[in-house]
Order: sequence, then C-alpha cells, then structure tokens
Amino acid sequence: MTSSRRLSLGLAGLLLLGAGCAPVGSPAGLSGSDAVEITLPPASVPTQPEPTPVVTEQPATLTAPGVLPDAEITGKVVRIHTEKGDITFELYPKSAPLAVSNMAYLAGLGFYDGVTFHRRVEGFVIQGGDPYSRTLPPGDPRIGTGGPGYRFADELKDDFRYDRGIVAMANSGTNTNGSQFFIMLADYPLPKNYTIFGKVLSGMDVVDKIKVGDKMVKVTVEDKK
Repeated sequence: MTSSRRLSLGLAGLLLLGAGCAPVGSPAGLSGSDAVEITLPPASVPTQPEPTPVVTEQPATLTAPGVLPDAEITGKVVRIHTEKGDITFELYPKSAPLAVSNMAYLAGLGFYDGVTFHRRVEGFVIQGGDPYSRTLPPGDPRIGTGGPGYRFADELKDDFRYDRGIVAMANSGTNTNGSQFFIMLADYPLPKNYTIFGKVLSGMDVVDKIKVGDKMVKVTVEDKK
C-alpha cells in the first residue's frame, strides 16, 4: 500500500502538476510529496481555492508493464472516444517507451473506459486518468488521488516542449508516473519534469470543448494510418 497524494491543478495562482496520477498539485493514484510550483497567467488562476488535498491508501492491483514488445507500441495511435467526439494522438515510443507501454497496457485492459477528465485550467491543460472518477461523484476529494497501484520512472531526455496538443504524464514528484495524464491547451513553458509521450493528431477541437466530468467513453490503441 502506498499513500496517494491528490494531484490537482492550480491553487491561488500556482499550478502544481503531479500525478500519482495527474498534473497541478499532484495527479491521481501515486504517492509523492514533491510538486512543482508554476506561476499561472492571471486568466488561469481559479478564484476559489480547491479543497485541502487528502491522503488515501491505494491498493496495488496491477503490475507495471515495463517496456512492451516493439510491435505493440510502434506505429500506434491512441483514440479517446468521448461524447463530444474523438481525440486521437500519436505516440512517442522512442523517447518514452515506458509511458507509451503504460498507456497501451492500461488501454488494453479497459482501465480508462468510463474515466473522466477531472481537471481543466483554461488556456493551460485538461487532465484525466484517475479511476476513482469512474464511480465517485464530481467534487469528491478522492478524485485526483487514484491510479493503477504502481509507479514508473520519468523519461525526460528529449527535445519536445509543452506545446498545444502535447500529451504528457502527470506526476506528484520524481518517478511517480501512474495513469493520469494531461493534454496541453496552449504552449506553456513548463519545466522539463513531465514525461511527454504523444501529441494530438486530430480532435483538438474536441479537447477545447472538454469540461470537468466529461467521460472517456472508450480508449483504444490502433495502428497509425
């Protein structure tokens, strides 16, 4: 059992990207006390502080897949089916084989099906991937603390920047990646602390429409056409 710290977006002008599974504060399911403080532009700062983060116990029910065979992660895209349309993003297995393998593994298990996007910061990111969001009511303080029950290492040795459409792992500190991820709504100079493992190819119009509580109806990994 590992303690999970809530991964949340932006408090009083600060954005903490974290994920025992998610960005800002600490994304879901992974434990970790370290978080990166990022000053947000005025338009992105919530007017009300978010609830105090809570610590929960996260049962380890899955085992990290490591790096999957090349045939399972190369030349693939991820399709997120939502009620507002599909979001399709390419994967970067050469620079982030662990994160890409993790996404392929969890998607193959149906882990993300029914999970919601539980964070949105206008002009910055949308965040999702916490399994608690599948069953708990919106606003429940446990949402943002969930994950697959394991953590895996960061992969940061690339030249990618956090530009609009980039897909990256949310975390709560060094090497605390789990299942939560975020999609950039705009270019933003984040520190190189979050593993970038893909970029949206189609459906950015859908990304722009995503609100807190919108579901990932089904997430699939498909051959890139």
